[in-house]
Amino acid sequence: MEDFKIIRTFNYSHEIVVLKHLLEQEKINYFFENETLVSIDPFGSFAYGGIKLKVHINDFEKVQELLDNMNTKLTIV
Repeated sequence: MEDFKIIRTFNYSHEIVVLKHLLEQEKINYFFENETLVSIDPFGSFAYGGIKLKVHINDFEKVQELLDNMNTKLTIV
């Protein structure tokens, strides 16, 4: 796990559902630290430091681009 780096932190488990699907589609190795802990105790998310998305350093730029595209392509219908 030493080759994995935190790229983004989320406060609640519902925020990572779509992202997990996209990462799996792209076959990117990832790990959500504190995911289970926050899903059990969502009000403790801030105390635990949130859910940290960790990706392999070789995939860092690709995931950053994916995250940027996710935020710009979302529209309210």
